[in-house]
Amino acid sequence: MPVVMGTAGHIDHGKTTLIRALTGVDCDRLEEEKRRGITIELGFAELRLPETAAGAETDRRERSISVIDVPGHERFVHTMVAGASGIDFVLMVIAADEGVMPQTREHLEICSLLGIRRGVVAVTKIDAVDADLLALALEDAAAFLKGSFLEGAPVIPVSGQTGQGLDKLVHALAELEAAFAPVRSQDLLRIPVDRIFTLHGHGTVATGTMIAGKLKLGDTVQV
Repeated sequence: MPVVMGTAGHIDHGKTTLIRALTGVDCDRLEEEKRRGITIELGFAELRLPETAAGAETDRRERSISVIDVPGHERFVHTMVAGASGIDFVLMVIAADEGVMPQTREHLEICSLLGIRRGVVAVTKIDAVDADLLALALEDAAAFLKGSFLEGAPVIPVSGQTGQGLDKLVHALAELEAAFAPVRSQDLLRIPVDRIFTLHGHGTVATGTMIAGKLKLGDTVQV
């Protein structure tokens, strides 16, 4: 079962752009999301780790990370909580041109309350700032993270537009994947349900993030 990573951070700080650059998947799939330029619903992608990633020399299994991309807007915080509740570690995103903002703080607090204890920090949009402003953004991030579970976590400047810094980010994510994968539970199937809705022709649909066990297409599960 793949390790699960969730994004966190303020609206328009480049979470979805960064995930698209890492995975090739655009998590903003709804017409309204594309029209408004904001994430509304949870998005999902798979980040396949290269064989040269951290730990690959001693670990020959196929390595990947399941990614949950969450909304950054304050009106969709309940959706963010639903996405963050099943993750192993967080990718905290802070834009270099704005620094720490209200939902940056709120999302960090939510992750802490949910018991998340590991993560990586990506300082995004570095292609839009000069060296001095980037240095200020890194100082701002360090001060913000002090005393939190992300104090001491890797802080990596990146650009989802140019690709700068993505190799370092993937390496840091691979190290976390290598740490979490051996301890992932393989016992009874457990999927905390975060949404239930009805689709015409399909009936009731329940969604959630699998945190234990195994599941393949065609299996029958019991609530």
